[in-house]
Amino acid sequence: MSVLNLTAELEHLVADIVGRVPELGHIDPQRLLLCVTGTRGGGVHGTYAKIHPLRFAGGATSRTIRRRRRTFTCTMPPVTFQGREMLYLIYFLVPRFLDLPLREKLITVFHELYHIAPECNGDLRRFPGRNYAHGHSTKAYNARMAELVDTYLELPGVNALIGFLDGNMDTLRARHDKVLARKYPVPKLLVSA
Repeated sequence: MSVLNLTAELEHLVADIVGRVPELGHIDPQRLLLCVTGTRGGGVHGTYAKIHPLRFAGGATSRTIRRRRRTFTCTMPPVTFQGREMLYLIYFLVPRFLDLPLREKLITVFHELYHIAPECNGDLRRFPGRNYAHGHSTKAYNARMAELVDTYLELPGVNALIGFLDGNMDTLRARHDKVLARKYPVPKLLVSA
């Protein structure tokens, strides 16, 4: 029986990427929880992946906000996996993510990883200006990710690591008797007055 553990394959890929791409070398893959969540339909329009930082700006574990003369403290509940506290949850939306061409899948993986703060402290990388997540242009952000992917694809041994991404969800189901993936609920922000 052929079983594909999609989460495990993504974890191997991410570990290789952060180990060999200097721009992502600050990331500790042991502090990322990679998950899969479903989309209502296939096609290549919509969100392919999303990252949830598990800390606030600067890696803070809580933040205080003031609304209408009241002060609230917001905290993220800790997420632990195999005895380690996670700093980020990354969700890949299937089948939409798997319906992308191979290079676009890799750009999506790099896109989410590049959001991780240079300190890998549970916060996002913050660009100056209003659009702190992508900088002045999401198009320029993705063009930079495409450059990183093209450089990565030239490294030895990469083709063996990315083979599981070749094809779409139907292709994977045809190749394997079972496709497994980790699902994990999005943690809810805890707010106290």
